[in-house]
Parts: sequence; structure tokens; C-alpha cells
Amino acid sequence: MQNVDQAAPVRLGEELDSAKLAHYLLTNLPGATGPLAVAQFPGGFSNLTYLLRLGSQELVLRRPPFGAAIKSAHDMGREYRVLRALHSVYPKVPRPLLYCDDLTVIGAPFYVMARLHGVILRGQAPAALGLTPPLMAAIGRAAIDNLAHIHAIDYAAAGLGDLGRPQGYVARQIDGWIKRYRAAQTDDLATIEALIHWLTTHQPAESGVALIHNDYKFDNLMLNPQDLTEIIAVLDWEMCTIGDPLLDLGTTLGYWIEPGDPPALQAMLGLTAAPGNLTRQAVVERYASASGRAVGEPLFYYLYGVFKIAVIVQQIYARYRRGATQDARFAGLGAVINACGRLGAAAVEQGRISRLKL
Repeated sequence: MQNVDQAAPVRLGEELDSAKLAHYLLTNLPGATGPLAVAQFPGGFSNLTYLLRLGSQELVLRRPPFGAAIKSAHDMGREYRVLRALHSVYPKVPRPLLYCDDLTVIGAPFYVMARLHGVILRGQAPAALGLTPPLMAAIGRAAIDNLAHIHAIDYAAAGLGDLGRPQGYVARQIDGWIKRYRAAQTDDLATIEALIHWLTTHQPAESGVALIHNDYKFDNLMLNPQDLTEIIAVLDWEMCTIGDPLLDLGTTLGYWIEPGDPPALQAMLGLTAAPGNLTRQAVVERYASASGRAVGEPLFYYLYGVFKIAVIVQQIYARYRRGATQDARFAGLGAVINACGRLGAAAVEQGRISRLKL
């Protein structure tokens, strides 16, 4: 089966200095030889990901987006450290090879990892994949089982015990995402303001402590081309930390779109809405069974995920509105933020997370 995650020509304004990069790699990467060719993976909305062909090697480079000012969300050194630590205890991560904080090379910190080959399910999957309802259900179950597996990792044994501050994590996350939203806000949205108020007044007690991915969704999973129910790698660990695992579940629930959700969200994230896939309520039940954790009332965690996604999209949209990026995909992100607000309002009004009526 053909890998659906193919590189494309580099987008205008996101080019790398190939000459300086080639010199750096040939000098610092053991065994590196040959000329350098650079392409770009077109998916994703945050950190930029490039395919490097260096002689006979295929490598992947990650760097922060152009125009980004949120250092903690684009810390390449931190993400590289996480990958190095995890590789020994959780093999489903790319193998990191090199980190560079010399801004004279490409203008930003970056790291390089070995390329993996597999299938990544993005917003709309090619018909050739044959995603039947039973197969979609099996992929969904595998994804949630793997999230529970991540939450069971002995992060202290991996040397990541100091990665986060779990005490007070829930309150700190709510406060932090509100501040990020205010810093990037471009429009006044009553539904988002109502969601902020609801989250600040309905915070639950801490549920526990675990290593959490913080951006766990279908398009951060790489699947075996011969068996799409097998996850061979989890990608994009930039927001990984130590914290409450149910907030991690909440992020996944926010990305888990259902057939009746707003069209703007279905267009961007809608593969989970394909026939046969789990509902959000079924995701909660599968996670509780696989992890042994009591989820309690999932509404808070789902609304947290919806708000967090709205803020992430708002930050990207603000960069576009400022002219810091020319990526045409970002022009319609205002509708996605609006859709998050509408979905959150419906969930609060109806008191549930699945099959919401809009």
C-alpha cells in the first residue's frame, strides 16, 4: 500500500538555506554524504516538517513555524530530549539524530530524525485505503488503547521525571490556555467567552499523574501500511509533559469529530466521523477499560479539548492575520474557531459529549 504522507515542494516563504543546512549536516551527522535535496510535508498546522534527502539517506527535519512567538509551544530542544528519552522505553517514536540551536544555519532551532514510512490518516483519506466501517472501528480502538499505553509509561525510569509540574496541573492549564487565547485574539466570540467561564467554574480535582502527549489525534499516528490497525509511531511530541492524563484524553476528544459536528471541523479533522468509527462517548468507555482509570464526568475534559483546539487554531490564525505566514490553508481558520465555540455551547446546553444537536 502506498504511503499517503508524501512530501511536496517547499511552500513559498518557508524555504530553508540548503547550502548552510547541507554543510551543517555533513559536518555533524555521522556517516552523512552526498548532495542535499529538501521537500516539505504539507500536512500539519504548527511546527514545520521537511523531508531531507542527503545522498542515500532520508531524514526528517522539524523547526518552529515562521512568525511564531510562543517559545514554550515550539521548543525544539525539549522535543528532541523527549524523543531521545522515550526511544529506549517506548519504541513507537521516530529515532532522533541531531539537534541544532545555532540560528545561523536556518534561522531557528531544529532537529533531525530518521524517516519512517507509513500511513497517516489526515482529514480526508484516499478511497484506495479501503477504510470500511469495521476497519475504522478497529483503528479507533487501537488508537485509544495506545493512548492508555502511553499513560502507563514509567516516565521516571526514562529520565523524564522533571519534564512537567503535575501539582495544580488542571487549574494551570485552564489559566494558561485562556492567556494564550487573549494574546492571540482577533475577534469577539460570545460562545468562546461562555466556554471560558464554564471551564473556570467547573474544574474537577486532579485525577492522577502520567506522561501525556498533549496532541494525540489520528494525524499524529503513523500506521503500518500492511495492517492499518497497528500503530508504528506516534509523532509530534512538542507539547508532551507530565500531568493529568484525563486532560490528555480531553484533547483527543476535542479532535474526535462526529458526523453531526460543524462542517468546518469535519473538513479539517473529520476522519473520525467516517462510518464505523467510535463516538466520543465510546472513546471514553474504551479508554476507561484500557487504562483502568475512572473518567467520571467527561464533559469537562471534552470542553477543555474543544477550547484548547480553538486556542491553537486562534494562534495560527493570528499569525496569518498579521501576515507572518502566507499559507493559504490558514485563511479559513476563523470558521474553525467559531465552530469550536458552537460545539462547546451545544455540549454545555445538552449535558453530553456525543451526538450533539446544533
